[in-house]
Amino acid sequence: MNNDTSYFKKLGVSTYIEFALLTPKSYENNFISKTPQLNQQNTIEVEVLNIHRSPKALNIKLFCKTWDEKLNAIIFRPSPYHSKVFKAGEVLHVKGKLVWSMGYTQLQQPKVLKEINTIKTKYKTAIPNATMQKLVKKYLNETNLKKENLSENDIENLLLLHFPTQSFLHSFCEGEYSKEVIKTLKFCEIYSYLLSLSKKKTKYLAKNRLDFLADDFIKSLPFELTNDQKKSINEIKIDFQSKFAAKRLIMGDVGCGKTMVILSAVVMAMPKRTVLMVPTTVLAKQIFNEAQIFLPSSIKSTLVVQSSKKDDDLSKYDFIIGTHALLFRKLPVFDLVMVDEQHRFGTKQRAMISELAKKGDKRAHFLQFSATPIPRTLSMMHSSLIDFSYIKELPFKKDIKTQIIKKPQFPALLEHLKKQIQEGHQSIIVYPLVQESEVIDYQSIEEGRSFWENKFEKVYVTFGKDKNKEEVLEEFAQKGNVLVSTTVIEVGISLPKLTTIVIVAPERLGLASLHQLRGRVSRNGLKGYCFLYTNLQNSKRLEDFCTTTSGFEIAELDLRYREGGDMLKGIFQSGKSFVWFDMSEDEEILKKAKEKLKYNNQKLSIKRGFDAKTATNK
Repeated sequence: MNNDTSYFKKLGVSTYIEFALLTPKSYENNFISKTPQLNQQNTIEVEVLNIHRSPKALNIKLFCKTWDEKLNAIIFRPSPYHSKVFKAGEVLHVKGKLVWSMGYTQLQQPKVLKEINTIKTKYKTAIPNATMQKLVKKYLNETNLKKENLSENDIENLLLLHFPTQSFLHSFCEGEYSKEVIKTLKFCEIYSYLLSLSKKKTKYLAKNRLDFLADDFIKSLPFELTNDQKKSINEIKIDFQSKFAAKRLIMGDVGCGKTMVILSAVVMAMPKRTVLMVPTTVLAKQIFNEAQIFLPSSIKSTLVVQSSKKDDDLSKYDFIIGTHALLFRKLPVFDLVMVDEQHRFGTKQRAMISELAKKGDKRAHFLQFSATPIPRTLSMMHSSLIDFSYIKELPFKKDIKTQIIKKPQFPALLEHLKKQIQEGHQSIIVYPLVQESEVIDYQSIEEGRSFWENKFEKVYVTFGKDKNKEEVLEEFAQKGNVLVSTTVIEVGISLPKLTTIVIVAPERLGLASLHQLRGRVSRNGLKGYCFLYTNLQNSKRLEDFCTTTSGFEIAELDLRYREGGDMLKGIFQSGKSFVWFDMSEDEEILKKAKEKLKYNNQKLSIKRGFDAKTATNK
């Protein structure tokens, strides 16, 4: 086994089930063909009668013993080897394609076989095919696969892939497995993935239990929380009262009222300290202002951004709100750390966030918030790694009309924008680029800004690399009519007067990003409008987007139109993609795999993976 370790590393597998999922790419069937199969490969026993050589081909007269008839064979571009093996009087087993040519059957490119009545597997992996075949023969067997706690049916199907029978190959039509075999592959792939995830879940003791109640705070609010907000707060309360540190992701649609859940968590953490990190200064200031308005006066809050004083003693505060600037300040002891839109931070920043929560073997409670709902299937997969809460209800129903427009509708769009300005409302024009591009057939901000500045008053312009973008956004919120921007306004900006957003080249964005942009409008119940300006003639994806304003439905649509690996990269920063399992279609298979995993964790304790002492080579 030890000599084989390097091969398994090259293959990227560490368990028998992962190894079994490296299925053959093709099969070579060398069983004798009892009857002629036209236009297919045939294996037969022949006697060589005579040979005629020409510069470009070798014409051979054969007597086919298998079918008891004479047969012509031809080898194009023959080598000296062919002349050596095909000699008059020789009895051979050969394999070639049988075709109908010029009024008689002909065996093309016959190959001499050393073995017959076998099926050879052909793998396409990081190691040679012969080595792969030896490893399969040595390690893939019923005993080893039972260590993965697979059913007998799944084990049988997996072994058939690597040790095929003639009847199996008969059902293997044109490179496609039967539905039953594909179901096994889907199940085994997601089951193996869940097993790997379950290894990563670690529970740490909490620094402290947090058992202050938020009931009085919730009653003091000038509005009623939604049922989903209350449910999420209760789930957090249960986490806080455990001896283990919380690790929970709270997902809410755009405008669902996550801030009230954040503030409730701050109250429940008292008298211990809370740190909240958010991706932008605008969002940090927004939450700080709401904390000042709604939190009890006894809870002291502070704001830490890049421009904040570096000598301020943060130990004076109960609730510290900030951007990544927090990572470069000496923070006092805290028992709760919260992060909003964690996937918007870089890899190093996320590592530093994790470090914030550590203290020896104990951890601070850790809550993540996201306004980008992920698909149901994805959250089901990762529920063994992290706990989830969902806020689907909105404090008020959003009334947003989403419409695809093209060049002929542009004059009507301008009239709409004028009317909105007259009513005291604001609009945003989102461009795909800052500067002109020869590749993209759309205007950039640089090309388009003068048009808007000439057409309207109080036009503001900003983009990602604009050093003053946050000041521009704040001033626009107070005074502006039209904002010309890139997707920099996707997250973390409150514009209560915003009713219209125009997204140029929407086909260049994922549906989740489009939904985030659309979520900037109608924040206070005003009638909202989202215009998708495109040069495309048709787009089913954009048409589907126009039919719903639910972030959770958008997530399912996004999953349908994009690869699973891309979806995983969003929240979990993982490049995992599946060969067989389809996240958009295989939820029932996922449920079965999770049930199996739960049963195994409760009832069984079998060591998985390649192990010199436990590997069975029978």
